[in-house]
Amino acid sequence: MKLSTRYQAKGIFRVARGTLKEFAGKISSNSMLGVKGKFDRLAGKVQWKIGKAQGVFGL
Repeated sequence: MKLSTRYQAKGIFRVARGTLKEFAGKISSNSMLGVKGKFDRLAGKVQWKIGKAQGVFGL
């Protein structure tokens, strides 16, 4: 598997995990879990974008 594809897959997984953490934080009124979810979601988007950029350059 190409490095760019691996980065994109990990980024998508991290976005999904962050969304679930945010939702769980809202349900349980745990604000710290919600913050961690937002961070995971943002980091996943960045990781996904890095994978897309690597794909453009052929890595």
